[in-house]
Amino acid sequence: MAGEGKLASFFIFFLCLRPSSGAQTWVKSGYFYAGSEIPVSGIDSSLFSSLICAFAFIDSSTHQVSVNSSTEQIFSTFTSTVKRKNPSITTLLSVWAGGGDSSAFASLLGESSSRRSFIESTIEKARLYGFSGVDLCGVLPSRSINMNNLGALLQEWREGVDAESRKSGKPQLLLVMAVYSQAIFDSLSYPLDSIQRNLDWVHLIAYDYHLPTREKYALPHAALFDPASQNNTDFCITWLMTRGFPTRKLVLGLPYHGYAWQLEDLSADAIGHPVVGPAVTADGSFGYKAIRSYIRDFGYGASSVYNSTYVVNFFRKGSIWINFDDVEAIRAKVTYAKEKELLGYNVFQVNNDQNWVLSRTVMLISIAIVVLLIFGLICYLQRRILKSKGISGVIKGFSRRSKTMLCKGESLESSTPNLRTFDYATLKAATDDFSSETKLGEGGFGPVYKGKLPKGQYIAVKRLSKTSNQGLEEFENEVTLTASLQHVNLVRLVGFCTNREEKMLIYEYMPNKSLDFYLFDPIRKYMLDWVKRVHIIEGITQGLLYLQEYSNFTIIHRDLKASNVLLDDEMNPKISDFGLARIFRKDDLEVNTSRIVGTYGYVPPEYVRKGIYSMKYDVYSFGVLLLQIISDRRTSCYYSLNENLNLLEYAYELWKDDKCMEFIDPSLDDSSSSCKLMRCMQMALLCVQEKPGDRPSMLEVSSMLKNESSAVNFPKKPVFSINKDEDEDYKCSLKEAIHSVNDASISELFPR
Repeated sequence: MAGEGKLASFFIFFLCLRPSSGAQTWVKSGYFYAGSEIPVSGIDSSLFSSLICAFAFIDSSTHQVSVNSSTEQIFSTFTSTVKRKNPSITTLLSVWAGGGDSSAFASLLGESSSRRSFIESTIEKARLYGFSGVDLCGVLPSRSINMNNLGALLQEWREGVDAESRKSGKPQLLLVMAVYSQAIFDSLSYPLDSIQRNLDWVHLIAYDYHLPTREKYALPHAALFDPASQNNTDFCITWLMTRGFPTRKLVLGLPYHGYAWQLEDLSADAIGHPVVGPAVTADGSFGYKAIRSYIRDFGYGASSVYNSTYVVNFFRKGSIWINFDDVEAIRAKVTYAKEKELLGYNVFQVNNDQNWVLSRTVMLISIAIVVLLIFGLICYLQRRILKSKGISGVIKGFSRRSKTMLCKGESLESSTPNLRTFDYATLKAATDDFSSETKLGEGGFGPVYKGKLPKGQYIAVKRLSKTSNQGLEEFENEVTLTASLQHVNLVRLVGFCTNREEKMLIYEYMPNKSLDFYLFDPIRKYMLDWVKRVHIIEGITQGLLYLQEYSNFTIIHRDLKASNVLLDDEMNPKISDFGLARIFRKDDLEVNTSRIVGTYGYVPPEYVRKGIYSMKYDVYSFGVLLLQIISDRRTSCYYSLNENLNLLEYAYELWKDDKCMEFIDPSLDDSSSSCKLMRCMQMALLCVQEKPGDRPSMLEVSSMLKNESSAVNFPKKPVFSINKDEDEDYKCSLKEAIHSVNDASISELFPR
């Protein structure tokens, strides 16, 4: 009986830790921009408790809110779509007040009739589209906005929502507002008393403190702490707490974007030092997804550094300095929010996440507490009442379910008999417990380690990272595909490991690293003369030919780039990383997909626009890579005197003006080679043509390389030529899609 009493007490303790139905639950919120290239169905709504669809706009004449006709379908189906994965999710309609240009919003505040028109239209639109609340975003205190009138609006809004609920019998709509941290303690501040009384919670915009378009010195844009400035989140929250504002009405803003700055002094540290201005994009802003892609494009060894002083991540390459929130910063900020007993967090924007890496990270922090409690419960049960028949059945059930976790590994073993299955202990010993000394670099899948097996064989161990944008699907894909591929220009997969919930791939070791290790280094590039580069070009061509024409299956790699071309001890190229590859039927001309993957700069336009891929996908990527091999130039930089042309634009403009030698690496000498540099440049431009049908096949590319007398067609303007005869707005939207991030929305929605 005593044991049963203790068990009952433990369950009561466990249940008390859970929030009651009447209590406020931890808010896990996020903005989704309706103009995003990601469909609503692509949102993993299970990671959120609420989602905010942005934006409805205010009519300056009627003071009513409406949504653009181009996005109305998104708003009308938003709630029903996200509830498929998460039936309990709450959705809110976000109304844009104008930010720096808030004339329409300011004009309605002064008249009670205008405020009433605004309030009634927000309630009507929210009910029409099935939202559970309304969010007001972009209210920036200024002399044009009377803060007393804003307080009156919030009071009348609450009264209007309450009255509508009583009349309709429906639950009250939530009322939420986004406030800028920097503006809270300005002389023209928000009406905090009215906000506290009338709003359910407040989204604290805890980012964009410092921007490269308006600052002369490099500073982090989303610092949680800053020892030298008040422009940080902790200072703002502390200020609010000292004035009695309830922390349980504060939701911490988390930025899924960052900024790139160009530094004046290459030798100086970044923070606090002079800058030229923004880098990479026009205003320096780009989303987390694009930042990770940009960093990975630098190849092995390129990674961000977490700074615990400011609680942000930094990446530095030459004069480029990027600050953003990666997994470490996001985790620390959510922990801070819990310690301060805030209501939750709100991300901007969910569509900037990379395969939900950041959103899963913040979920794990909450889940960890529950897991610890469950683990304690299991341990208690095992120790105290293991002999109980009922509990024994429970534990057996756990055991049965645990065994099913191994099914994937067992199925891989049976389907890939020619691969070796490694246990965790062997790989741990081979890599010296995955030490930093054995780490070769890190890619999208995770870190890669050099290992040595007991018999002296060297291996490369690629270990799936918990924060990777790839997962089980890519792991299984690489194992099953590469197991059946045998070619001298494809990296050989030795085996895999699925022990202890690990996902590791074991390859033959490539002592000379990857192609990008040489191309983009100002010293090491001289180790690759033109003869060696031709050898590498021919090897890559043969590898792609095997995948497309001569293997048992036609394989589309979908991620061919310099960092995925490894070099053995004799500098023979080997194509690696088949996690994104797909089998392609030879009688198919093209295939459609809704999941857009790949690396910025190497992805063809038809794939970005419509999700269409074919064998000409890899031809396009090969063309980009060929341009890099002859020029040592990155896809992530801009060129020309004005630094406004990307790699393809720059190459085409110089080729058209018969200035190819300005593009080509001047150290390369093709006088003793039958393969000429200018011919390769022309071939590369053919491979990156806009229409897949205008690109040569890999068979034709191989023929042009081997036969110097064969004709090479004149390329048309590539899709990204600055003289492309197409609508400018469409060009901008295409560029956004290529970056896989809604940069424009960040730049336009919040004031700089």
